[in-house]
Amino acid sequence: MDILKLKPVFKDYIWGGNRLKDDFGFDTGYDKTAEGWMLACHKDGMNTVEGGEYDRKTLQEVIDEAGLEKLAGTNATKFPYFPVLIKIIDAYDNLSIQVHPDDKYAREVENEFGKTEIWYVLDALPGAKLIYGFKEKISKEEFENSIKDNTLLDKLNSVEIKKGDLFFIEAGTVHAIGKGALIAEIQQNSNCTYRVYDYGRIGKDGKPRELHIKKAVDVSVTEPPKYDTKPMGEEEKNEGYIHQLLTKCDLFTVDKYEISGSVTLDADKSSFNHILVTEGKGILQGKEMKKGDSYFVPAGYGNYTVDGDAEILVTKI
Repeated sequence: MDILKLKPVFKDYIWGGNRLKDDFGFDTGYDKTAEGWMLACHKDGMNTVEGGEYDRKTLQEVIDEAGLEKLAGTNATKFPYFPVLIKIIDAYDNLSIQVHPDDKYAREVENEFGKTEIWYVLDALPGAKLIYGFKEKISKEEFENSIKDNTLLDKLNSVEIKKGDLFFIEAGTVHAIGKGALIAEIQQNSNCTYRVYDYGRIGKDGKPRELHIKKAVDVSVTEPPKYDTKPMGEEEKNEGYIHQLLTKCDLFTVDKYEISGSVTLDADKSSFNHILVTEGKGILQGKEMKKGDSYFVPAGYGNYTVDGDAEILVTKI
């Protein structure tokens, strides 16, 4: 099977901006665009293929034809459905303070995966911040009371961010992306979110957006995060490229390549490779690629080459 170019799905949540249009050149169809779903095989958003044998077919249709193991790899067989969702997030305004459940809670209560994710900061305006867990350990009762008496923000860990920062958001971590942040998010294939606090905002229906306080209290880990805010690996300089491991866990591995010539990568039978072009342009195995492009390299494809002057994120399972 050939490499697939994927067409993103866009979301117009109320906190979105214009960077997906202005920085990436997407015609999103919206005045304000919050998210681009770059690798998506979910009921709430589904990529289609651009060009080639599977032109205009959905990613799910390709999986149904080829089989999950053949397309996504032997590692995919431990998951009941396609395991990863990748987004670009443009926060023109603050996102709600929220938390995601783990797999056990989500399967029992929501019939969906839980959600562990990473944030890689693509860009940040001066003063941009993220909320990442609590400043200190508190009880569940204190957490719930702080929501009720509007003191929650005083208890949360606010972190000023810069391009290249990496946050590992384990399920149960209370978190929020702040205004001015441009984020690549790699996550479990879930859209299960419990909103804790939303700054009193009104939704498109003219009503305050729904909060999910009981479920949020149930699933939250009310203590400081245990992970650092930098990539897992150091930069490794090679001829034609710089490689850095961003994260590696049981759910996914993400590597960054800064290419100034050529790099040869490998998609073996264990996993697909997803390529998100975050800067520059180049050639992927004979295909032109540019900033914002999303490519799916099927499991078992073998060696492939990326040439040019570009930054790419490569995700596998």
